[in-house]
Amino acid sequence: MVDTETYTIEGPDGDSETIELPAGLVDVFAEQGEDTTDVVGDVLVQSFAQQAHVAVHHGEGNVPADLEAINDRMEELFQDRFGVSLEEAMGHSH
Repeated sequence: MVDTETYTIEGPDGDSETIELPAGLVDVFAEQGEDTTDVVGDVLVQSFAQQAHVAVHHGEGNVPADLEAINDRMEELFQDRFGVSLEEAMGHSH
C-alpha cells in the first residue's frame, strides 16, 4: 500500500481544504531540487487555466463577459508563472 502526503490549500477568506495525494506522485512531476508545494501549485494553475479555456472556448452557447475576463486574467497568470502563453503550452489557439 502506498502512503499519502497531505497538502493544504487556504482561501482568501481563511477557509482551507486538505487534500491527500499518493506519496511520491508529486515527485514524479518535480524537477531536481524543486519544492513539492511549487509542483502542486503548478498543477493547480495548469488545471484552472485549462478548465477556464474549455469553459470559454469549447462550451456551447454564449459566454458571459465576466467569464471571458476571468479566462483572460487566468491566461496572464499562467504566462507569468510558466513564461509561455497558454496557447503555446496547449499547442492551439482561438
